[in-house]
Amino acid sequence: MQLHYKKIGEGKQFIILHGLFGSGDNLQSFARNLSTHDFEVYLVDLRNHGHSPHADEHNYKVMSEDVAALIEQEQLKLPIVFGHSMGGKAAMQLAIDHPTILSKLIVVDMAPYSYPVQHHKIIEALQSVDLNQLHTRGEVEKKLGGQIDDVVTRQFLLKNLYWKENNQLAWRFNLPVIARDIEEMGIAMESETPVLLPTLFVKGERSDYINTAKFESFKKTFPKAELDVVKNAGHWVHADNPEGLLNVVLQFVL
Repeated sequence: MQLHYKKIGEGKQFIILHGLFGSGDNLQSFARNLSTHDFEVYLVDLRNHGHSPHADEHNYKVMSEDVAALIEQEQLKLPIVFGHSMGGKAAMQLAIDHPTILSKLIVVDMAPYSYPVQHHKIIEALQSVDLNQLHTRGEVEKKLGGQIDDVVTRQFLLKNLYWKENNQLAWRFNLPVIARDIEEMGIAMESETPVLLPTLFVKGERSDYINTAKFESFKKTFPKAELDVVKNAGHWVHADNPEGLLNVVLQFVL
């Protein structure tokens, strides 16, 4: 699969992978700031998201192979790979499957262990939206508002709406396949062979996605793992404290 991406800046190659229901554009401001430190940043849309193709599989193995193919296609030389949330697990899978094609791994607010899937309510809300009957962003937002109280979450999802044709809205993400395979998003990242890449796990201070008491267990798969905490940030670290995230990333990669 040929993934869609945007490239910003020049220098050491750096790949960014977004989270579930997102796209590379979600991290564009962070990427622009990073690029000023001599990085060539690739903002990638993972399969079934953004402008990348839709496919009938959605799991970390296929996402790993998609990104590996991009690295080969673009002839990237030992890029740093950064992933947030779902993108963090995709990045971990890539490091497990293809450790020799990367130089460093950065995982933002996601851990290698398994998670109970927390997105069923969002999926149910999205499935209740009939885009054959709703023809404006306002109508879709009103429909989602009946089931999703959080305004930030609604606005994040609405960024995926686009005009497929005149008077016909569509979602950029592949909702049927993601809904079917959502349990795959919570699986643990495990490998019989330890991944010896320098690895940074970044926790948002207010987020509970990374349990710091379990950090030593991460080293079974990622023995060179480090942990840093970005203060005044929840799960959306790059939005809550972009400067703090940039600082911990630069300390790790420079």
